[in-house]
Amino acid sequence: MQPLQAASLPPRIESQNAGPNGHTFDGHHKGDITGVSLDEKAFKVNELRLLSLQIEQLLTANRRKDEFLAILSHELRSPLASIQYGIGVLRGPSGEDVTVRRGMHELIERQVRQVTLLAAGLLDVGRITSGHLQVQLVQIDLRSILVRAIETLEPDFKGRDQEFVSTWTATSVSVMADASRLEQVFVNLLANASKYTDAGGQISLSLSVDDGRPIVRIKDSGIGIAAHALSNIFDLYVQADATAARSRSGLGIGLALVRSIVQLHGGSVIAKSAGPGQGSEFIVSLPARA
Repeated sequence: MQPLQAASLPPRIESQNAGPNGHTFDGHHKGDITGVSLDEKAFKVNELRLLSLQIEQLLTANRRKDEFLAILSHELRSPLASIQYGIGVLRGPSGEDVTVRRGMHELIERQVRQVTLLAAGLLDVGRITSGHLQVQLVQIDLRSILVRAIETLEPDFKGRDQEFVSTWTATSVSVMADASRLEQVFVNLLANASKYTDAGGQISLSLSVDDGRPIVRIKDSGIGIAAHALSNIFDLYVQADATAARSRSGLGIGLALVRSIVQLHGGSVIAKSAGPGQGSEFIVSLPARA
């Protein structure tokens, strides 16, 4: 009788945990009939969820960008139309009148400043998204920055018949800051407070020091912010109330710029509101001097 060849012997089971197609499993790594472990399935499901989230974020960003471009178009039409109107008046017979000519010059200057601000905002958006927004820090009195910001917005407060109150708990607060950029922060916040507060409303600014940290609070009695909007109010192209925002103008980039500048100073900014119609408060906290 010929001896049995090794090839004709049944395969030896190396382990009691051997599964189909040579896959092994134990209490921590269980296999299924397809030969794909449950851990591998969970990993793939998680990857799909992350991909779905990324797609949703991209779609949201794209939608916000479309809304931003639509608002930008609206914001540019108004000053450009005013400039065109002013030029037309100056070229006409009434342009010979000194008073009319002065009025048209002032109108054109105002609208050119508005377009310049829009252009500067767009440049800052590019710097934010590319990470190239920079600050030059020097020692300066924070009160002087706040005073300049208030002076910039005083005509708006008066023009809208809004009551403005400032409170200082310290005569001088020294900070390391980029004066022009930090002034931009408070001008933006005060401008928003005025823009979203009706005639006769109240706006306040207070400066205090908490454990060495300068705290600036800007509060208004305006339209407020819905709870669901507070979490992303500082994102680019986001406005708390798109309908109200369009009626009052704005590109939805001011608060994103505020957050970026404050963070570059080593500080933080938060928004608070009890809800629509309840006003809002923005709190800027800057680092204590070493």
